[in-house]
Amino acid sequence: MRIRKGLSSVILLTLEKSIDGYMRLDDFAYHHYRYHWEIPELSKPALSKALKRLRENGLIDFIDEKELVLRLTDEGKTQALWAKLKFEEEEWDGKWRIIIWDIPEKKRAVRDLLRSKLKELGFKHWQKSVWASKVNCTQLLRDFLKKVGIEDWVMVVESDNVG
Repeated sequence: MRIRKGLSSVILLTLEKSIDGYMRLDDFAYHHYRYHWEIPELSKPALSKALKRLRENGLIDFIDEKELVLRLTDEGKTQALWAKLKFEEEEWDGKWRIIIWDIPEKKRAVRDLLRSKLKELGFKHWQKSVWASKVNCTQLLRDFLKKVGIEDWVMVVESDNVG
């Protein structure tokens, strides 16, 4: 699932910022969260559709159907972190994140997925299998590489001495 700057991303990010990833739906719908993320008034159909899509994709669960209490799943936490990197501009910490890989041809699909994720995060293509970015995402990338099973073919380097 690709996260866009939309209502689904806002829901994931709000849950990610909440205590333990739990939130009452009416707290989200009727309070200030939408202003922080610069989205207009919420319509009930749009919110319902976004929640349905997030639930179908396994990113959120309702832990209390009666009270409408939501929580992030583990996959939802991962997606929220990806969305957070795209939403929030942090001041550059002076370190480059460099990705170097030699992924076998038989793993072409996962190589294409990695390239797509790097583009989403704003990485720039330096050479054939070398990409770099100023975005602080080293641990997130390492977790992603492990999750898709390519950590043996990819090196993530963090350095403040690139020239």
